[in-house]
Amino acid sequence: MQQQLDSWIRALVRWFGYVPNRDLSGWILLIISIIAGVGITFLLVQITRFILRHRYEPVLSLLRTYLRVAFYFWLPSLFFLMGTNLQSDRFIRRHPVADKSAEILFLLTSIWLALRLLKVGELLLVRSYDISSDANLSGRKFVTQVQFFRRILSTLIVLIGFSLLLLSFQGSRKVGVSVLTSAGIVSVLVGFAAQKSLGNLLAGIQIAFSQQIRLDDAVVVENEWGRIEEINLTNVVVRLWDRRRLILPITYFVETPFQNWTRSDATITGAIMLYLDYNTPIEAIREKAKALAEADPLWNQQVFVVQVTDTTPTSIAVRILVSANDAPSAFDLRCHIREAIIAFLRDEHPESLPQSRVILHESGRNVPGPTIAAQPPENNQNLNT
Repeated sequence: MQQQLDSWIRALVRWFGYVPNRDLSGWILLIISIIAGVGITFLLVQITRFILRHRYEPVLSLLRTYLRVAFYFWLPSLFFLMGTNLQSDRFIRRHPVADKSAEILFLLTSIWLALRLLKVGELLLVRSYDISSDANLSGRKFVTQVQFFRRILSTLIVLIGFSLLLLSFQGSRKVGVSVLTSAGIVSVLVGFAAQKSLGNLLAGIQIAFSQQIRLDDAVVVENEWGRIEEINLTNVVVRLWDRRRLILPITYFVETPFQNWTRSDATITGAIMLYLDYNTPIEAIREKAKALAEADPLWNQQVFVVQVTDTTPTSIAVRILVSANDAPSAFDLRCHIREAIIAFLRDEHPESLPQSRVILHESGRNVPGPTIAAQPPENNQNLNT
């Protein structure tokens, strides 16, 4: 094949009056292979676009969105590598840069394409799961595991690709041999240096299986309430209630106690505390709060309690317990009932609001005090004795 190509190129060049270079056919073959790769890539992209224009296919749409750019580079690099493999040994010896460049480009684009394929596979697996709902615990568990293992595989692909890239150079092979001869010392040093990284990796694997946290879990960490936004290999991103991001090492959720409000069930009970006067009609508050809870769609009809939980010298503490399907709903429900109860007491029972009493004694006047009931004679005698 090489001889035929050389003869064709010599004929063409002589036809135009030029003397051919002995390596010209090799370079033309490489250029033709790259052009063929670009042309086939463009053709495949146009076919995909034509299919999606007439019928929507979710898989093709994801492939086109996430693989198009990587595929534009991968297929030409594959044809470029094939073109170098078809070259003669003389061409490779005279131009080793072309052969080495083809290997490096194909390796880099293959790593890029593999990472994009893993992302597409993750999206295909989790597309039917809605993690925005707190009640969908199994779905959030599955999505968390899929994302974690996708990151693990991505890391392994990058490490393997980087290792193959080093092995393609002669100098790197010598370095690898020298490292292997001192493997004992190197392993100890790497063990101490990578202790934290290995700890984070093991903590991530433990979380992926034990499910202490999942994506979109409602948690309280560092006295802050938020939701799990990302679970990476080394850290966890918590989206706080005011849209700040709290970034914690993943080992935090293995070594430090924290609150998970959606660990096994997303429902939660909220408390409304009211500090009122002793003249407060408790039964009226109980009836009003019950009517408010029944009229509010946020109440899940599981928990409702109105109790006097404490007293002070000047007031009583009334606690209203209501339940909701998730923490944000419970917070809104508490606010609704609190506002309505305050308005109800202000309008219907103003004597229930906290009051401060001051008793003034006028000079020269006897202020009636507590009276003592008359005692029977025998009791009086006992008191005198």
